[in-house]
Amino acid sequence: MSLPRIAVDAMGGDEGVRVMIEGAALARRRHDRFKFLLVGDEERIKAALDHHPNLREASEVLHAPDVVSGDEKPTQALRRAKTTSMGMAIDAVKRGEAGGAVSAGNTGALMAMAKLALRTMPGIDRPALSALLPTLGDNDVVMLDLGANTECDARNLVQFAIMGAAYSRIVTGNEAPRVRLLNIGTEENKGTENLQSAAMQLKAAAAELSISFDGFAEADKLNRGDVDVVVSDGFSGNIALKAVEGTARFVTDLLRRAFASSLRSKFGFLVSRPATELLKHHLDPNNHNGAVFLGLNGVVVKSHGSANALGVANAVAVTARLLEANLTERIAADLARLGEENLRRASQSSGQASA
Repeated sequence: MSLPRIAVDAMGGDEGVRVMIEGAALARRRHDRFKFLLVGDEERIKAALDHHPNLREASEVLHAPDVVSGDEKPTQALRRAKTTSMGMAIDAVKRGEAGGAVSAGNTGALMAMAKLALRTMPGIDRPALSALLPTLGDNDVVMLDLGANTECDARNLVQFAIMGAAYSRIVTGNEAPRVRLLNIGTEENKGTENLQSAAMQLKAAAAELSISFDGFAEADKLNRGDVDVVVSDGFSGNIALKAVEGTARFVTDLLRRAFASSLRSKFGFLVSRPATELLKHHLDPNNHNGAVFLGLNGVVVKSHGSANALGVANAVAVTARLLEANLTERIAADLARLGEENLRRASQSSGQASA
């Protein structure tokens, strides 16, 4: 089965062309069905492709004269969208010349460009940034929103739950994913009015949505493996994500320091190396790279700016998987199944209950 081409912003990320091309080449070696539109400085891209003939034969290069800088404001980047590698990669998705786009560049600029060019899906007010977090269970947990929307009302949170559940079905195969709202406690009376209202709407519509909804989840339970989708406003979600990432780095650095503290500790490291390597693999963000902008009329994936070639390859694989599984169509089908009337009825019932 052939897949639509994936547009790669070859100029994004901390190291730009080299890592982006190496990552795309690694993805191509793993999956020879992948084909690419590489967007950026044509001369530099073609020079990098000389080291990756497998990628060169599956790629077309689209020259882009400009690059979005890491500290550029979204409003400034939007004005240059037609000439930047990021903007041209997204535009290729809009024109149907690529099925999805991958960039490791400026997150705010990518969000703004993608939203303007692709627009949000019917029934979705705002797109959300979603990513997979590792857990102690058999599957990763889908978490959204991770920073695209700092303030969200109950309607936004319900829409995020619908999109997150569709994404979770693709990555876990569970047709009734366990969905929770991120909160400061699991009790029904905890949290803001928006969280309370969203919880009541999701509980009322759980059957139509084919989800298992049981209220709230606290941040310390994100990685336990007993939830498939965690929904939050972008402000809280981004803080929770950064805390998880920071804790992972803290544990890794603490172990490294402990094992280097004495000769006995170094011997202990050799004995426990298989376990520490497994821990390192599980905590390495490159193994979970690829955040998705859900709710757009097209697939756009954000790779971490500091990702190595493995991380970029995983972001490309996420893009391909979502294209293959028709993520956008699945979200649209779930929205249609629930229907605007059901959402309105659930919202009214939650308002009456709170009164």
